[in-house]
Amino acid sequence: MLDWTFWLEMTIKAFALIMIVLGGFAYLTWYERRALARIQARIGPNRVGPQGLLQPIADAVKLIFKEELKPVKADKIVFFLAPIVTVVPATVLAAVIPWGTSFMLFGREIRLYVANVNVGVLYITAIASIAVYGIVLAGWSSNNKYAMLGGLRASAQMISYELSLGLCFVTAILLGNSMSLVDIVNAQRDMWFVLVQPVGALLFFIVTLAEVSRSPFDMPEAEQELTSGYHVEYSGMKFALFFMAEYEKMIIVSAILATLFFGGYREFWFLKDTFLSIDYSWLLGSWHITNWFLGPLYIFLKVVVLLFFMIWVRATLPRIRYDRLMSFGWKITLPLSLVIVFFTATGILLAQDVNPLYIWLTPVLSIVAGMFAVVMIYWSLRRKLHERA
Repeated sequence: MLDWTFWLEMTIKAFALIMIVLGGFAYLTWYERRALARIQARIGPNRVGPQGLLQPIADAVKLIFKEELKPVKADKIVFFLAPIVTVVPATVLAAVIPWGTSFMLFGREIRLYVANVNVGVLYITAIASIAVYGIVLAGWSSNNKYAMLGGLRASAQMISYELSLGLCFVTAILLGNSMSLVDIVNAQRDMWFVLVQPVGALLFFIVTLAEVSRSPFDMPEAEQELTSGYHVEYSGMKFALFFMAEYEKMIIVSAILATLFFGGYREFWFLKDTFLSIDYSWLLGSWHITNWFLGPLYIFLKVVVLLFFMIWVRATLPRIRYDRLMSFGWKITLPLSLVIVFFTATGILLAQDVNPLYIWLTPVLSIVAGMFAVVMIYWSLRRKLHERA
């Protein structure tokens, strides 16, 4: 028998999640412009609405009515579909991220995630790999050599850093003993994984910057040599879709990082059994505030902080050279991620078979490996500097 209430619930949750992600994309642009302005001693958007809060709406209206141009010799169908192929996976990724626990509504338990897939991590890696097709096809279909170079750069960069990203996922899977994101969050009930594997969390952050082509890894759209890269021939709403995909991916990868290493929707472990865990049912009736309200609030705060670090990196570090970007991916992040997986597995085995305190060997050895990687980067840069001199 068809359970129409189940499909109605899934439809409403999917629609609500899409609207939240789209709204987050719009105001992430405002957040970034205001944060960059503050860091660089500028004013930032402050004309449209109070504190410039309506600036994203003005930008959307401008892009909607902007004329769209299409190269005469472009592949019309692929040129049209490429932005869609880029933006859809960024939105679909949010389906398996747990944003909270659950609450009761009309006698039905409503869980604050669209799907609890038992291979959620595998789902994320599979869907995230599709987005690169849109960028490559956009560069190829434009019939422009600069756009084509941007698409080739994007494919090479994503292949290089997806290997390290997959191994960072393996680290979280080992610590949580599950591929389900809900189980990984519940495994951080008493302590976040970032304490056990701080270098793994930092490496995940760095690799995701490369995956979403954020500064200093924004080589596919380098203005200096590629005149804006793979989307140079796009305008109007088609360009806005590429813009939307980048910022949506920023939100989603920040949510994934918060889920895997920072406890997700769970409370800050050092605030357990404080006033934040008091039962407020007298205020909200049968809705327990710790079950449904604080979870989304916690993960929202964590995502906002992680997004600020992404913006901070953009304001601080210059774009690195492409050969160094590829060298960093293959010679530093990939070996380091392999070492981190090895140390994590070793620490877990020793903690299970010998002494639980051996789990703390994992962060110590990982920090040593991370420091060694930093020394190798410094030595490599100094050597190249002396060679040029």
